[in-house]
Amino acid sequence: MASKAASASVSAAGGSGPTHGARHVAIIMDGNGRWAKKRFLPRVAGHKAGVEAVRKTVRAARELGLECITLYAFSSENWKRPEEEVSDLTGLMKHFIRADLEEFHANNVRLRVIGDYRAFDGEAADLIEGALARTSGNTGCTLVIALNYGSQDELARAAAKAAAKGTITPESIAAELDTAGLPPLDLLIRTSGEVRLSNFLLWQAAYAELYFTDTLWPDFDKKALEAALDSFAARERRYGGL
Repeated sequence: MASKAASASVSAAGGSGPTHGARHVAIIMDGNGRWAKKRFLPRVAGHKAGVEAVRKTVRAARELGLECITLYAFSSENWKRPEEEVSDLTGLMKHFIRADLEEFHANNVRLRVIGDYRAFDGEAADLIEGALARTSGNTGCTLVIALNYGSQDELARAAAKAAAKGTITPESIAAELDTAGLPPLDLLIRTSGEVRLSNFLLWQAAYAELYFTDTLWPDFDKKALEAALDSFAARERRYGGL
């Protein structure tokens, strides 16, 4: 098993293609506040460090041959946080789009958003729409950002749309999910040591492998992603069978 894991994350650039077997990885990015607290810094410093971790992880995902990576950036419950923190998070999101969009586009990364991003202020929503349009024709790794997203709300919306069209079945609901058209979720990672899904991709995670790490999100990097993929590669997926 050790030798299998050691070679599990060979990148596409290595010539033999990725051997970890994962196409779609999702991450609950948790621990920014604790990272800042440990360093006696304000919470916004943790969020800024978390943005840098996003950059590293998206680059690593592309290098490691993932087709899709989904990041839980802002949940529908995050509006309950102090107004100043929500403002800081929105500002960092806008800065991230302005600073990184051209790099994503140059590297053939396609951006997609799940959740209702239009709930953000007009400038933020306009930047998101511009980024979606700018990268819509790209065919490489897809970066999915969950913004103002909650899985229970997604499921309720999908079921209502399916019912309006006819019989409700697992297939008809899946076709109406925010993630419709994306590869099935293979691996869901949560950082910071918390062991729960927090209303994230509940339907999509039905047969996904789960991976929990004590690493705080700002410290997450290519090495940490490789460790998660190595764990995934060493597992036997039965989908309910023997």
